[in-house]
Amino acid sequence: MAAINRTFDIPQSLNAKVPAERSGKGRDDVRLMVMNGEEVHHERFSSLPDFLEEGDLLIFNNSRTIPAVLKATAGNREVEIRLSRQLDDQRWEALIWGGLFSAGDELALKNGVKAEITGNGNEKPLVILSFSIGGVALMDYIYSFGEPIRYEYIDSDWTLDAYQTAYASVPGSVEMASAGRAFSWKMLQELKDKGIKTAFLTLHTGLSYYGNDRWPNPNKHPEAFHIPEETAKIINDVRRAKGRVIAVGTTVVRALETAADEKGCLRETNGITNLYIKKEYQLKAVDGLVTGLHEPEATHLEMLAAFTEEHHLFTAYRQALKKGYLWHEFGDMNLIFKERLQS
Repeated sequence: MAAINRTFDIPQSLNAKVPAERSGKGRDDVRLMVMNGEEVHHERFSSLPDFLEEGDLLIFNNSRTIPAVLKATAGNREVEIRLSRQLDDQRWEALIWGGLFSAGDELALKNGVKAEITGNGNEKPLVILSFSIGGVALMDYIYSFGEPIRYEYIDSDWTLDAYQTAYASVPGSVEMASAGRAFSWKMLQELKDKGIKTAFLTLHTGLSYYGNDRWPNPNKHPEAFHIPEETAKIINDVRRAKGRVIAVGTTVVRALETAADEKGCLRETNGITNLYIKKEYQLKAVDGLVTGLHEPEATHLEMLAAFTEEHHLFTAYRQALKKGYLWHEFGDMNLIFKERLQS
């Protein structure tokens, strides 16, 4: 078999810069690429119910995005704090833009709030910040003075609601669990009417990019999650009935596969996942995935190789490039079903 070409370039013109609803469309009026083995279909996201069957189950991440960018000063320098992961009531792992810092350095924020660097984070370049306030007061402060994380391909300062899914309810993610963004309330009702089940878990996302062509180490990227008892029961019931469990987002895959036993059964779980899923991984709990389109450097793309043969994956991605699919959190979507992979 010929070698698989895993490299591709995303033209600047294919970076989605505007939320669909800000250009007069509905959230579900983005495009959808459906992959089932060698079959590839190019549709609108509004057609998603047509590719699902009665008895299928969609699992959503209901984590709500917080405004995770805070402005601060260090001496005479202005710096930017990008929160990544909450450690306790007062401490966060964070990325600091604007200089080099070490333990003991103190940052001054608005309204007299201070943040001291108390050590290194789980991996470079993250640090641990201890704020002078904590608990509800700190979360209120973040909502009062924080801004959403916006990467360089986004030209405009969209408000926080642009970075939320319709059903988000548990604050804690620093970036949107964006695979669910295209789901409108209308589509959720259509899914229900067709007999497609839905359930929710919570996984709070950390930073996915550290700037200057640096990405998190997939083996050192802990994220907190909670699978409710009700969700675990629904999943187990659907699997016993031979229905399909479709994860909405790579975050859902990580949580479910971390918590599942060898037979794919779930129970209520609170935990931290460091799971790194790539092509050799044998999926236990998930039969399909709704996700966005991923950059060649992203570890999420490696996760997709656990669902389908690599040559199928990269052939489909090249079709998406030729057809002008849009990338990133405001972009187009992909539904991929698990196929039997060759050893």
